[in-house]
Amino acid sequence: MIEVSRRGPARVVVLGGSMAGMLAAAAVKDHVDTVEIIEAHELPEGPGPRTGVPQAAHIHLLQTGGAEAMETLLPGSIDLLLVAGAHRIPVTTNMVICSPEGWYRRWRRATHYVISASRDLTDFIIREQVLKDPQVAVRTHTRAVGLIGDHRTVTGVRVRAADGTEDELSADLVIDASGRSTRTPQWLTQLGITGLAQDEIDSGLVYASRTYRAPVPTHNWPVIGVQADPRLPGPGNAGGLLPIEGDRWHVSLMGAPGRQPTRDPEDFEPFARSLRHPLIADLLARAEPLTDVRVTRSTANRRYYYERLTHWPEGLIALGDSTAAFNPVYGHGISVAAQGAVALRDLLSNGHTTGLARRAQRAIARHVDSAWALATGQDIHFDTTKGKNPTIADRLLHRYVSRLSHTATGSFHAATALTDVLALQASPTTLVKPSVLLTALLGPLRTPLDRPQFTPAERDLLNSLNRPDELPGHGASSWT
Repeated sequence: MIEVSRRGPARVVVLGGSMAGMLAAAAVKDHVDTVEIIEAHELPEGPGPRTGVPQAAHIHLLQTGGAEAMETLLPGSIDLLLVAGAHRIPVTTNMVICSPEGWYRRWRRATHYVISASRDLTDFIIREQVLKDPQVAVRTHTRAVGLIGDHRTVTGVRVRAADGTEDELSADLVIDASGRSTRTPQWLTQLGITGLAQDEIDSGLVYASRTYRAPVPTHNWPVIGVQADPRLPGPGNAGGLLPIEGDRWHVSLMGAPGRQPTRDPEDFEPFARSLRHPLIADLLARAEPLTDVRVTRSTANRRYYYERLTHWPEGLIALGDSTAAFNPVYGHGISVAAQGAVALRDLLSNGHTTGLARRAQRAIARHVDSAWALATGQDIHFDTTKGKNPTIADRLLHRYVSRLSHTATGSFHAATALTDVLALQASPTTLVKPSVLLTALLGPLRTPLDRPQFTPAERDLLNSLNRPDELPGHGASSWT
């Protein structure tokens, strides 16, 4: 049992030096004697790339719900991110988004925000905050190879060093934050725990990403996004452009089977031009590429329903992608991990140590539920998706959400209802409240936009760049 009234003899081992692993350590460190993080690779000393994180090459948004959870666990972290060059972007005030139903308006009143930065910077800021605590240590170049214990209680973990030597680490609590490569399902079977339910819903989306030197100042620059429309024939392709530290743009293009992006730099801008709107391509034509193109193919939504198991061993908790991994296009993975870590911290703070592991797993699942509904509720409607077909109820719900999204192009009330959910600060069930249903029924109150909405100052900046006739093969700019 982990003592919460004072520092008892408790020892926690966290599997994985990932973002989820660091947040897990932050959640428990004030309630135990020691936390040891087991990491298979070397951890960089600064904001550099971390081995084994292919998704770090792609755009990342920290939603309001996730940012607030991080701040709860590590006060001052968001300010540190901003000082290091991250951007705090008001929603929807500084967002130029082409949804399947049309361009969203940039309402002057911001209801939420997102934090935009490179994954390397975000990892570094959180890692530095966690590892400066003397309660926390890291064992690098080491892999977990099995659990110690039985179906009732996990009492530690077996680890293997880079030279092949193995060791047994005793622990009062083992937290699996090893991500998509988790072996907890196999380890549970070895302990005699069976019947684990699992879902995998894969739209086949491939990510290709590149960083550019922005041709305009990035302070207060908006997020740019062109979303896929599952109602259209052909692959559901999309793209996003985020301002990040160092006056750079981070750009990710996503393509489904039939038209997937490649590593060829010559294909990057043409692929962007093939999206539903050419805005991102027009912006890239005026920017300087700084990196090669990085491609990732592991983008399936995958969830383990640990909370449904009849038997769950005390002393084991799974968090982050080890429990549920999401299609990165929705930008919810880090935020859900942070909210799950807060749920664990709250249980410890409130003295709920009896049955802690099961309580925590159920609390973590409640935060997974909303993001899972958002991601899979969209992905199942693409023709390329494998793993699940939409039911009649799914199709009816999708039509309603599409109607609400159409309304949001000209209704602040509808836009707020959607962003409350997307920011992970409200359950998807709030979208069917009577007031929201009535808003969707009435439809947009303003005329839909027929082009991306830039401020006069932004347009002046863009128009001061190279003229279209100086760019062979390009017509009039899409922002004019």
